Amino acid sequence: MKEKVLFICTHNSARSQMAEGFLRAMYGDYYDVYSAGIEPSKVNPYAIKVMAEIGIDISTQYSKNIDVFSGIKFDYVVTVCNQAKERCPFFQGGKEYLHCDFEDPSQINGNENQKLTNFKRVRDAIRNWIEKTFSKKDVNR
Repeated sequence: MKEKVLFICTHNSARSQMAEGFLRAMYGDYYDVYSAGIEPSKVNPYAIKVMAEIGIDISTQYSKNIDVFSGIKFDYVVTVCNQAKERCPFFQGGKEYLHCDFEDPSQINGNENQKLTNFKRVRDAIRNWIEKTFSKKDVNR
């Protein structure tokens, strides 16, 4: 049976969406993956674009409120920003809690190229963290 993972971020628009996309693409045989936000908005078009550049389609994912997962048990609950960790430090129903604060790529002002460069940098940091954190967990399956 697959383990369940929930990524939580403030708006569920970039970091948690990219993390959901990575874990599903890389280790989807082992994990059922979800993401949510404490103030959901919409998936950032830059997140969709930089993930598509590496062959991961998150265009059908959508921003969800954390409340939709109330009462559901998860093996891993992962906060990917400090604001979500502070405002949602304990999601009822998690077996194990993980945290990694990734910079919010949508907070960078600049031209199109600067924004894309920043989203790529955060995307790559998330990928590296996902590989380090979740690849070891599937060794004994």
